[in-house]
Amino acid sequence: MTVRSASARYEGLGKDGKGHVSTQSGVLSDQPYGFNTRFEDEPGTNPEELIAAAHASCFTMALSFALAQAGHADGTLETSAKVTLDKDGPGFKISKSALTLVATVPGIDEQEFDRIADEAKANCPVSKLLNADISLDKTLKPS
Repeated sequence: MTVRSASARYEGLGKDGKGHVSTQSGVLSDQPYGFNTRFEDEPGTNPEELIAAAHASCFTMALSFALAQAGHADGTLETSAKVTLDKDGPGFKISKSALTLVATVPGIDEQEFDRIADEAKANCPVSKLLNADISLDKTLKPS
């Protein structure tokens, strides 16, 4: 079992509050977040951006390992994720994560690529965590 951690601190309440988020690895260290970074254009991060980064990186790694297990030795995978935050009654919910993949994998056909990519989307740990609609738009470039 692997356990990773992050922490958040929020000072003040509501729109006037300011937060900071840090990760165990130190990649984020007191990174600012708050209403203005989440709903406006103030510099800093927000939970949806962090979830998008986690989903893109998790899916891409899962696909990389699945392709290697299927016997493919080389390739390039580039994934972006767009996470949607919608109003949900008095609060909000993350309703969707849209993955966009562009891949170059020598020697793979479109049917095998689609099958392996769809399985990776369904089985990456972050996809399993999210209770949202997860889409995958994939492009296999000629090698």
